[in-house]
Amino acid sequence: MHSHIEDYALIGDHQTAALVSRHGSIDWLCLPRFDSAACFAALLGDEENGHWRMAPKGAQACTRRAYRRDSLVLDTEWETDEGAVRVTDLMPQRDRAPDVVRIVEGLSGRVTMRSTLRLRFDYGSVVPWMRRSDGHRVAVAGPDAVWLRSEPRVRSWGEDRATYAEFTVEQGEKVAFVLTWHPSHEPRPRLVDPYEALRSSLHDWRAWAGHCRYDGPHRDAVVRSLITLKALTYAPTGGIVAAATTSLPEEIGGVRNWDYRHCWLRDSSLVLGALLSCGYQAEAEAWRDWLLRAVAGDPADLQIMYGLAGERRIPEYELPWLSGYEDSRPVRVGNDAVHQLQLDVYGEVMDSLFVSRRSGLPGRPDMWQMQCALMEFLRSAWRKPDEGLWEVRGPRRHFTHSKVMTWVAVDRAVRTLEDDPELSGDLDGWRALRDEIHREVCERGYDADRNTFTQSYGSRELDAALLLIPRMGFLPPDDPRVIGTVDAIREELCHEGFVRRYSTDRLTAATTSVDGLPGGEATFVVCSFWLADALHMTGRTAEAHEMFERLVGLVNDVGLLAEEYDPVAGRQLGNFPQAFSHVGLVGTALALFDGKEAG
Repeated sequence: MHSHIEDYALIGDHQTAALVSRHGSIDWLCLPRFDSAACFAALLGDEENGHWRMAPKGAQACTRRAYRRDSLVLDTEWETDEGAVRVTDLMPQRDRAPDVVRIVEGLSGRVTMRSTLRLRFDYGSVVPWMRRSDGHRVAVAGPDAVWLRSEPRVRSWGEDRATYAEFTVEQGEKVAFVLTWHPSHEPRPRLVDPYEALRSSLHDWRAWAGHCRYDGPHRDAVVRSLITLKALTYAPTGGIVAAATTSLPEEIGGVRNWDYRHCWLRDSSLVLGALLSCGYQAEAEAWRDWLLRAVAGDPADLQIMYGLAGERRIPEYELPWLSGYEDSRPVRVGNDAVHQLQLDVYGEVMDSLFVSRRSGLPGRPDMWQMQCALMEFLRSAWRKPDEGLWEVRGPRRHFTHSKVMTWVAVDRAVRTLEDDPELSGDLDGWRALRDEIHREVCERGYDADRNTFTQSYGSRELDAALLLIPRMGFLPPDDPRVIGTVDAIREELCHEGFVRRYSTDRLTAATTSVDGLPGGEATFVVCSFWLADALHMTGRTAEAHEMFERLVGLVNDVGLLAEEYDPVAGRQLGNFPQAFSHVGLVGTALALFDGKEAG
């Protein structure tokens, strides 16, 4: 039986990440990068698809678990009839090769522990050849090699295509395990001291968390969200993945299962603002620089997402041998949405670079020239229909949010020139274009009878992205059309106190919703934070506080959020942990308690 999504914790080394269940099992790990093939894929299949469990013999879920203060070091404890034991899990920042460190410590009594290791390379499909070498267990298959050792050595054996170890620990005794990956054609990397790795990891994480400038209510939740964003950052390039997983479902048993181990431009301005507001200028600059490298080239070729290093090709395919999380098929790798036209990304890129300039981040050569090229492309492209922010796989539409974000792009170009008259640009032409887009959106994207903006021109559907209209500066918060839109979204898209992205209830002739897909989805966590922001901006701060408290209450026992929440089942759904959700938490906390704009 699968663990619930919220039953997982995250460990990582700034280049990849693992999910650890309350049963002490690592059920997801991709090596050596976030987007590499998984060697533990039980999360999307079963134990035969790879996992590593470390727990007392015969025990089930742990008694308690927690991250050590201001770190990504996880402690999981069991109390048994024999005594109590703690397993400490971490992935130290790597020198060259990735390591997983698991330290078992006896707390009381005398506890028998069992380690069960099933390595399955290539997303659970390849069983490696195992051998012993100098006290290590060595697994090799194709390009992958893994070395496992323990300090001190404990009895281990192979059985049923798995490696087992069994040992006892008394109070104060420790046994450390280190699993190291490397390309199979290279020699074994240098050995890592597990205890020094623990000390340095705690020091590094706490030093980083100590830079956080936020000191308001729910500081622990804000710091945990920032640590999660840092953990989802690919350190060599500064790119931030949307989540650590692929194909965790938006609906149990459904087909809305996507690969989020890539970097989305839609996250750019919100992530940048959150990092800068909380004091993380180096991370913000690295993210900005990743953005500039990724989008370089012909503006017509701008993509909605890129790989960790800015790769453009992210082909989507299915893994039929994996049964999916709770039989939610298919399991997908890659993401075909990379080919979509989403006009909102131009606004997000321009807004990010505008924010970076105003915050004092150092400029980069040709940055303004690239922005001017984007503006030239938008002169005509803004009129096109697109797939919109939510990457619908149905027909293109004139999505209102997309048009608003093209307005944002032009507005930020105008304001950049107004801030720095020495820059060259078509100020008069851009002002006229800004006014033209604004007029059209207010005429064609607004339903006067209902006093609300709509999802697309001429439709009656709503879209939670419309909550961003006042924050993006398209209209002031006290505009009756803004207030009407907020009220309409509360009325039509709220479900049990949380917000859906859009309605999936109204079906087309092909029995699919507006997004071209069958089935439905749960409430969307970041959209609920956007509603809290909009309530605050429109003068309903007490209601915004109430909404924020409900949302903070959704984090799991170690402070993590998935993409969606099912309020009826009381479960988190979608990929996990989700950067967008944690950015929403940080942004709303800043807006409510720190006097800064959300995001």
